[in-house]
Amino acid sequence: MLIMQFTWKYIDDLMGKGLSAGVITELMFYVSASLIPLALPLAILLSSIMTFGNLAENNELTALKSSGLSLFRIMRPLIYVVILISTATFFFSNYVIPVANLKWHSLIFDIQETKVSLLVNPGSYSKEIDGYAIKVENGEDNSFSGITIHDYTEPQVSKTIKADSGTIFKSERGDYLLFQLKKGKVIEELNSQPPIFAPNGKSVTSRATHPARYTEFKEATYKMNLLGFDLNRTEEEMFKNDYEMLNVFQIADAKDSMQREQNKQLKSYQAARKNERPFFQSIVYSSASKKPNIVIEKLQHIPATTVKINDFKGNERIAALNAALVTIRNTKQNLEGQKVAFDMLAEGSNKFMLEFHRKFALSAAIIVLFFVGAPLGAIVRKGGFGAPVVIAALLFMVYFVLFSIGENLANTNSVSPFWGMWMPTVVLAPFAIVLMTAAANDLRVFDKKTWRILLSFGFRR
Repeated sequence: MLIMQFTWKYIDDLMGKGLSAGVITELMFYVSASLIPLALPLAILLSSIMTFGNLAENNELTALKSSGLSLFRIMRPLIYVVILISTATFFFSNYVIPVANLKWHSLIFDIQETKVSLLVNPGSYSKEIDGYAIKVENGEDNSFSGITIHDYTEPQVSKTIKADSGTIFKSERGDYLLFQLKKGKVIEELNSQPPIFAPNGKSVTSRATHPARYTEFKEATYKMNLLGFDLNRTEEEMFKNDYEMLNVFQIADAKDSMQREQNKQLKSYQAARKNERPFFQSIVYSSASKKPNIVIEKLQHIPATTVKINDFKGNERIAALNAALVTIRNTKQNLEGQKVAFDMLAEGSNKFMLEFHRKFALSAAIIVLFFVGAPLGAIVRKGGFGAPVVIAALLFMVYFVLFSIGENLANTNSVSPFWGMWMPTVVLAPFAIVLMTAAANDLRVFDKKTWRILLSFGFRR
């Protein structure tokens, strides 16, 4: 199910591109590894419901309780196994997942960026690049024959390029698509021009003119701007130091580095704003100069009384108001620009902390969902792949929705990264306690006795 979610997200980048089975298998292998921490909670939930549902359906759970064993005693071996799985999941998320993320992000980037020849489909016009229509008769890889290019980037000129053969490749910076053409011609024609009239009102030309230019070449390079075509359609950053490619220790170091950078920018901004004021300028100049300066001493002197706008007259008042308005506008622009810079740093810091808490929260969710599934299976008394699968799917849907809501709230700074990642665990933990209380005492969930036992902090009298 999670693999299908990934496949639909990148379906445009994978379909119809002639990728080998080995490349697809490698991509799915790395994606599967990165999805294991998210798939394990569903697996634990389903298996716990099925296991205790079978025990309850076959009255084996009743027989064990009749022999004096409590539900906790029956669950004890499985609790140890689940804790072991949860611990292993954390280490897997911390050391294996970053490598898997780096691998599949890099592979997706290669598929999107290096397969530029896939922009051209032999036998049909391709309009993937804004302002161009490209058609080739046949070819494969980067070599084609029968090339026709219609250039519409200039509104007043219709340009057509025809070539017998050519190759396609990208510039080193990736911002241009280059055609190395051989034996062809370029036809340029202006759009229809209005007739020209003489001073006496008579038309000089009998019809609209179409000035044209015809050029032949043996070999030429044609350049196309790729700004209108977004090859990198994923929002993930494909770099080794990205938050998804780091373990918890590296994330902590990166967070400290970002905090130091933020403090550095704040101090630089404060110093820049101070340097705009004559008072602080005078302090700097007086500390640098050993000789006394009357002007600087006057600047450093703070008047005892406040100068009011009504004290000025005529042009002086207008000049003072204009100077104040200019200063306020400049200060506002500086503050807005600085706010954007700090918001970007805060957003980056939140992403790192979100990934930091994700590694712990997913491991804790495995334990919580086990304590939800095990008593629920004992209560519903249904085993097999019927009811347990339906119940597990519904519960996991609730968990996944809470997980997505928490992540989105954290990304928009509505809640802290801690609460964004721990929201599903915190919400489901009370349900786990209620279900355990009801299953341990053979009561219904909404029985009053269940809540009396729960409020007395006991599971069995």
